Amino acid sequence: MEERNRLCWRSRRGLLELDLLLVPFIERMYENLSSEQRKAYASLLKREDTELLEWFGRKKLAEDEPLRQLVTLILDHAQ
Repeated sequence: MEERNRLCWRSRRGLLELDLLLVPFIERMYENLSSEQRKAYASLLKREDTELLEWFGRKKLAEDEPLRQLVTLILDHAQ
């Protein structure tokens, strides 16, 4: 539970576009994520907001496969 709370807190980026994607995703989907996906999510949160906006806006792809899959999962969840 502590890890989930920490990730929820870190998901609040201060940019509405990112907050609307990340906060609901982690609040609703954390329990369903594999350990690899949880690691990828923690890694995603270390990235700059501008980079995340490019990924979620589909202007660029994340450089590694776990992050690409996670971005797709987050976008699918938001629809």
